[in-house]
Amino acid sequence: MKENHKPLVSIIMPMYNSEAYIRDAIKSVIAQTYKNWELLVVDDGSTDGSRGIVEKFMVWDSRIHLLQNPCPIGMPSEPRNYGIQAAHGRYIAFLDSDDMWLPSKLAQQLPIFQDNRTAVVYSDYEKIDESGKRSARVVMAPPQVDYQKMLYSNYIGNLTGIFDVQKVGKNYFQQIRHEDYAFWLSVLKSGYIARSTQTITALYRVRSSSLSANKLRLLSWQWNILRNVEQISIPRAIKYYVTYAYNALIKNMI
Repeated sequence: MKENHKPLVSIIMPMYNSEAYIRDAIKSVIAQTYKNWELLVVDDGSTDGSRGIVEKFMVWDSRIHLLQNPCPIGMPSEPRNYGIQAAHGRYIAFLDSDDMWLPSKLAQQLPIFQDNRTAVVYSDYEKIDESGKRSARVVMAPPQVDYQKMLYSNYIGNLTGIFDVQKVGKNYFQQIRHEDYAFWLSVLKSGYIARSTQTITALYRVRSSSLSANKLRLLSWQWNILRNVEQISIPRAIKYYVTYAYNALIKNMI
């Protein structure tokens, strides 16, 4: 199949003062062996040189677009939602401006959608330090998850997740903390499943300033999702919460 006849993938990349890392993030998209994509970089009010970097990439690659989030609130949910609204692709994927994909990420994931039950595809990912150094710190995900299994843990690393708009429509992020976990729950709640490539397709940059660095706060956000977003009873929420906390501890140790 010719490349321009393959389904379009829309890649949403929120950006806020990302000049130190965004070149690597964009280059990792350009390096994809699957070529029919659009990259929507959504600026959330940057005051550094981030916009200029993106504009230079746009000069020689028309697949890259720079959008301006009109209502910055300091949370990644809004620029992601703005990008989703503007996306034209059948598939929508996410990549933060300080992370990277490996070249075959999309090529490995898209064939898995041929299963009619699969609305989401994800992968394992490798942690890297702030300088980008790799040291085989791999976060492995189960081969398959559904809504019920996801209540026990956030198995879908957001930088690896991609969903089929044709199957589930355009879903949007809520303005809450741990919004990525709530997002994938909402997508899978319709009854579809998520499947993994069971390969490493992305590199997650561990930064001391990242929101997820404070694991105690993350656990409080998790409780809020279980009780107030998913409206799960206290006994069931405790069961999910304890398992989630254990899995989060193991993931943090990697």
